[in-house]
Amino acid sequence: MPRLANYIEQLSARLVPGGVLMALLLLSGCASQLQATGLLRSPPAELSHSVELRQVAFFPQQRYQCGPAALATVLSWSGVAITPEQLVPEVYLPQRHGSLQVELTAAARRHQRLPYVLAPDLEAVLAEVRDGHPVLVLLNLGLSWYPVWHYAVVVGFDLQRDRIVMRSGTARREVVSLELFERIWRRSKRWAMVVMPPAELPATAQQLPILRAALALEQLGEWRTAGQAYAAAWRRWPDSRGAGMGVGNSAYGRGDYAAAAAAYRRLLERHPRFAPALNNLAQTLARMGDLAAGERYAREAVAAGGAQRPVYSETLREIRDHMGQ
Repeated sequence: MPRLANYIEQLSARLVPGGVLMALLLLSGCASQLQATGLLRSPPAELSHSVELRQVAFFPQQRYQCGPAALATVLSWSGVAITPEQLVPEVYLPQRHGSLQVELTAAARRHQRLPYVLAPDLEAVLAEVRDGHPVLVLLNLGLSWYPVWHYAVVVGFDLQRDRIVMRSGTARREVVSLELFERIWRRSKRWAMVVMPPAELPATAQQLPILRAALALEQLGEWRTAGQAYAAAWRRWPDSRGAGMGVGNSAYGRGDYAAAAAAYRRLLERHPRFAPALNNLAQTLARMGDLAAGERYAREAVAAGGAQRPVYSETLREIRDHMGQ
């Protein structure tokens, strides 16, 4: 098994072998505690224009099956040909009469898409919609001690008119005030997610969460999809060692050793003493038959040291054994 080191900044290095929304309107907290209040009072310039993603698909939701319908909505937007009925076996839990967030994110990955959970911030939701990305949200139409869970998809907003637009239940255009939306959204701890084509990043993407999302694809063996996500991250953050390693490791995982070596070399141009990249380049070159070059980079990895120095030493030993043979 090749000893490929993987690296994500600040993470430890590792080895790679409908109408229902109008119910319970009075069950709300103090408006002064809402993020919507500040946005309505002083709308950010970038959110001052109304937006509505009218082309986003609509799947009327059957009872208890808002999860499959909402996920089908965002998957369809991302380019996956899917229906809620096809998703029911993947995400619907009969014993719970619904779907959990973990099922939705896992299903998105199985369909070669990048699920990204947003920061629990209303402005983040609006920023994604502004950039053309529908946002899947979890709402609690009940109380903290008596929850009524519901998934919907935000497709529009207008701060000047105090409204947000959703695909929800049997309503293609569920329009409510931003404050009402936030009151029922914050009861779910403001959970929201976008589902992106892997070569594109969310508008509000942060580096570490994106790398973790790509890593989850990698761990499923979705090497090509993970590689696209890592490459998108590397374009946005060209100094990212985690993204560069991800591009190289995903290429190695799918057997494209030339592309893997190119990625590691490119990463080393910016970070010449980065031991995980030196080790992985050594392993890759050895796999390609260039044992001499592999041995040289393995020696450099050992010299650079670090927590995984025993791994680098083993890579060097294995390459020298092959040279001796």
